[in-house]
Amino acid sequence: MNSATFPPMLSSPRDDAIKLYRAFKGLGCDTAAVVDILAHRDMTQRSLIQQEYRQMYSEDLYKRLSSELSGHIKKAVSLWMLDPAGRDATVLKQALRDIDLKGATEVICSRTSSQIQYFKQVYHSLFGVYLEHDIKSQTGGDHAKLLLAYVSKPRYEGLEIDRVMVEKDAKALYKAGERRLGTDEKVFIEIFSERSSAHLAAVSSAYNSMYGNSLKKAIKSETSGYFEFGLVTILQCAENPGRYFAKVLRKAMKGMGTDDTTLIRVIVTRAEIDMQYIKAEYRKKYGKTLNEAVHSETSGHYRTFLLTLLGPTN
Repeated sequence: MNSATFPPMLSSPRDDAIKLYRAFKGLGCDTAAVVDILAHRDMTQRSLIQQEYRQMYSEDLYKRLSSELSGHIKKAVSLWMLDPAGRDATVLKQALRDIDLKGATEVICSRTSSQIQYFKQVYHSLFGVYLEHDIKSQTGGDHAKLLLAYVSKPRYEGLEIDRVMVEKDAKALYKAGERRLGTDEKVFIEIFSERSSAHLAAVSSAYNSMYGNSLKKAIKSETSGYFEFGLVTILQCAENPGRYFAKVLRKAMKGMGTDDTTLIRVIVTRAEIDMQYIKAEYRKKYGKTLNEAVHSETSGHYRTFLLTLLGPTN
């Protein structure tokens, strides 16, 4: 569910392009005007504004924004101007380049099979290299094997499940992990990279019923590092993506300092997908609204932009 609010009576893309051009003129950028326009426009409207801007001023709006803005607001607005596949491809390239393997793993392991196939194409188009190549060069071991399998294997995206297959996979995971000395990582990689989200959620429930332990706890006891993080991400996004991203946001804002890279990544990429569910899970789990948390951890135009994407507190 979309969280950002887009007023029904909007100025035309042409009018928005003119207002943005004016915001760039003179000494400094009128960042408040930029935020007021772009944070209230949906993906289609933002695309039309970019087309109009290029036609009218023979200039790329995305590049102009990058040159006019700075800091966290620049990162947030720049990401917002891209389409979902472009965002994921850009976030992945930056994360792999900066060795932010948790960020890269989160993006890959929280997306559907069709989303992955689309952003893989965009990744190659934008950066002239295949995603698989960058994964191989920046990751290793079972973590690399999991990511490479997850970006290459097609997965069913419907809700139907095969109960017999569910029980079979639960048994296979138990035999590959808790029942034996050591762990058969190949079994975990195969099941987690090839099964649908609905199927994995059912496997998790079956595992708990059959063996009296949660599958998540089994993963944590049998695996480690980024491989463990990838498996847990896949599992939690299969069971409840809203709760998963609520936890990610909480962690980004907990303690001293704020992980703004994570804050921007999650809010911008989920605002037009499932942010209402994330906000509901955040409030239920932590007893305060996500808006309140973001407000306390940010400031200025950056705060205004993120809060606008979050939408009103329900």
